[in-house]
Amino acid sequence: MIPRIHKRGKRTIGLLAYLYGPGTHEEHTDPHLVASWDDNAPDPGRDPQATLKQLQRLLDQPVQNAEEDSRPARHVWHLSIRNAPTDRILSDEEWADVARRMVAAAGIDDPDQGAGCRWAAVRHADDHIHIIATLVREDGYKPDLDQDAQRVQDEARLLEVELGLRRLNSGDRTAAQRPTSAERHKAERERRERTPREELRETVRRAVAGANSDTEFFDRLAGSGLLVRKRVAPSGDLLGYTVALPDDRNKDGDPVFYSGSKLAPDLSLPRIRERWSGMPDQPETDDSTRLVAEPGMSRPASARRRAAEAIWQAVLVIDHGEDGAVAAQIAAAGEVLDALSKTSAAHTRHELREAAAAFERASRSHVRAVRDHDRALRQAARDLSHGGPALGRGQDGATTAMVIDMLFFLVTAAALWHARKGHAQQAAAAQQTAKYLRAAYSSASERPLGALHERGRRLSLPVRRRHEAVVRQALPDLAEQLLAEPGWPALAATLAEAEAAGHQPGPLLAAAAARRELGTADSVSDVLVWRLRRMADLPADPAKGNPSAGGAASRPTGARLAPAERPSRRSPGL
Repeated sequence: MIPRIHKRGKRTIGLLAYLYGPGTHEEHTDPHLVASWDDNAPDPGRDPQATLKQLQRLLDQPVQNAEEDSRPARHVWHLSIRNAPTDRILSDEEWADVARRMVAAAGIDDPDQGAGCRWAAVRHADDHIHIIATLVREDGYKPDLDQDAQRVQDEARLLEVELGLRRLNSGDRTAAQRPTSAERHKAERERRERTPREELRETVRRAVAGANSDTEFFDRLAGSGLLVRKRVAPSGDLLGYTVALPDDRNKDGDPVFYSGSKLAPDLSLPRIRERWSGMPDQPETDDSTRLVAEPGMSRPASARRRAAEAIWQAVLVIDHGEDGAVAAQIAAAGEVLDALSKTSAAHTRHELREAAAAFERASRSHVRAVRDHDRALRQAARDLSHGGPALGRGQDGATTAMVIDMLFFLVTAAALWHARKGHAQQAAAAQQTAKYLRAAYSSASERPLGALHERGRRLSLPVRRRHEAVVRQALPDLAEQLLAEPGWPALAATLAEAEAAGHQPGPLLAAAAARRELGTADSVSDVLVWRLRRMADLPADPAKGNPSAGGAASRPTGARLAPAERPSRRSPGL
């Protein structure tokens, strides 16, 4: 059940005409009154003798009786209450009870004192009702509507349980502002897939990802094609900004601007500046060449390899860190997703964009981020942005699969942390993100894992048997599952490469499995492949290796791991 308080209005008759009218697309059927402040109130929908004007005069009577200088400038209060498509259809009597409880919860009506405002609940569809009220009480006083939106939300959660409806998560007021009905209708008229508010939010979010100065941020906004206005104090200090789409115009033909804070709570200029407060100072110049690719790798592949390392460290913080540090890692992970989605190949771009959009809700909570802790992830987002677009094959494609695999575990850890903190909406958003990442991973990993699978099938029989024994000894509880999975040949090929590179396969495999839980993985062998290739410094793309006659590979020239991450050739570190 979704209650929504709309913008207050000045004309009671105008809203009544809409509620009892045919709708914008003839979607209103059988408009009628289900409840009101007075059981004898006229119903223009069912009573042929009743008129909209009669109902309007009765609703407005307390307003007209009040002193002119004490009347509200906007006296029309409007609440819509909508059920989910999967909910059962409520009867008029049930909707009437919902309406009475909602106006009482909001502060519109006061049944105990009998001195509430006048209101009417109109039903013109199976799944929702509208409540109109006028904001002067019968005793001449104004109603107390402080926190009315939160109070009706709380009442909706109770009603969902009592009426057996789909139960929604309680909000904490950290979500981005939803498009208004007027914005949605305008988008429909103009045949836009999304409202301008939603398009702007995504564009600004991407511009923030990895930026470290006002100059870079505003250059990115301008480069994305947005119209940008800066709000400057008399002293010359920059206070804020607004953005608009060039083709989004009002009735006068002027661009419709939105401030950053109206797009999302963390997109105001002061909140954005908090992100780069912990970043190292860098010259205000084009630094697109600052990311140096590792030997034998493209810049996009190098950026993804480094991002995988930073993500793993972030997972450890989310599992064991202080709340402020965890919140910073989760917020910065959103920037990594944004940067990855805008630089990845076409076959993964849609799912990654959906993942980034879903995780945006998970990146904000009332736990304030301690920003200095997110430096590695923000640098990873910066590297991804400056690394440029990645191809869907070779090292670019393989490192994309590797980083998506790591991101899956990060968002899973974030979901668990939010759940422990009681952040229901954020936990649900992180879980939804994981679903999109699964789909993106499936597309990104098909080619590199297919190549590894073929390499594993070509291993000689003695080599295969040796690595089967390694698995049974290192992971006795998982061995039979791993050997039966379709991904086992790829894992065997990776173990052979690690052995040829000078690592002990058994201890390395045990260390990879112990790094974090494997229960959420669709394919345990896939997860271990990417962990092993990262820990052993193997190239993400198996084509970069040079298999020998025995099925092993020569020492690769991939990105180097940080000393704390690089396992010993004799005893892999954790």
